[in-house]
Amino acid sequence: MIKFLDLQKINAQYQDEFQQKMKFILDKGWFILGNEVKQFEADFAKYTNTKHCIGVGNGLDALVLIFKAYIQLGLIQKGDEVIVPANTYVASILAVLQADLVPVLVEPRVETYNINPDLISEKITSKTKAILPVHLYGQLCEMDKINEIAKQHSLIVVEDAAQSHGAILEFRSQNLEVRNAQAYSFYPGKNLGALGDAGAITTNDDDLAKVLFSLRNYGSQKKYHNEFVGINSRLDEIQAAFLNVKLSHLSDDNSNRRTIAKRYLTEIKNDKIGLPFWDFSTNHVFHLFVIRTQNREELQNYLKENEIETMIHYPIPPHKQNAFVEWNNLSFPITEKIHNEVLSVPISPIMTIHEVSKVIQILNQY
Repeated sequence: MIKFLDLQKINAQYQDEFQQKMKFILDKGWFILGNEVKQFEADFAKYTNTKHCIGVGNGLDALVLIFKAYIQLGLIQKGDEVIVPANTYVASILAVLQADLVPVLVEPRVETYNINPDLISEKITSKTKAILPVHLYGQLCEMDKINEIAKQHSLIVVEDAAQSHGAILEFRSQNLEVRNAQAYSFYPGKNLGALGDAGAITTNDDDLAKVLFSLRNYGSQKKYHNEFVGINSRLDEIQAAFLNVKLSHLSDDNSNRRTIAKRYLTEIKNDKIGLPFWDFSTNHVFHLFVIRTQNREELQNYLKENEIETMIHYPIPPHKQNAFVEWNNLSFPITEKIHNEVLSVPISPIMTIHEVSKVIQILNQY
């Protein structure tokens, strides 16, 4: 069986270094906000070409804390609206709601799965204060267009970069006139994955970073002195140590993913299968390789019979979830088409040439 994602094999590469890090931390006895967190924050800020990295508990907290920090700074108020892609993973929307803000759904482009900038302006009202582009499946959104819209309407841009580690670094043009921040998840299956939950925020905004460093730690920068009503969402010292080990390999891993993606895009030739758009630039790190088909269940069963494991990202769009019953009657035809047709096939930096060839062969024979 070709696994969809073989985490055991991925992490086995670093087993000796993990054990050395674990012994070092146990011997030192410092488990919360120690040197490993500080080192990872410095290294990841450098990797993403940003001034500040704030390590937090997970990717959802990263988004929530960004919005809460902007509220604390008086740039957003509770009840304000945030533009969100209609086909995102539910965490993006939960973050807006948990910050007491109002998500406004916008359709994606069917070719890239990312939010369609051409549809954003028509959804902007006097209550709109931010845009939340999601770099879905590892491909960077059209940030130049989005930043220009944000500049025209004096909006904040909060990027959900949970699936795009490296794409932000390699292809993003900084727009210093737009306030922005990026939220990352290091969930184990991500391109840069911890061995548990972990997340981070990056930004060039000094004021925002200062508030975030407090908010993640009970609203405190000095013990027993609380400036804000914060939460406990600190990047774990052990997870930071593991991430420090893996960060130095991330660019090579992303390069391997792109190599596999190029083979898929040039060698899969089947009219029943729709392939994602990619211009072969470095704007995509292929956290997932997502195809589309009108007979998804049939194709998924066919691949399983041929010992190829797949997953669906994601089967139910947010506006059809029971949690958002007030949206259930809304119609987002492009989003619904995507959620009904997508199927993720194996792609990871440790796949062999033979495994990639087999996936291509089986898909072409479907």
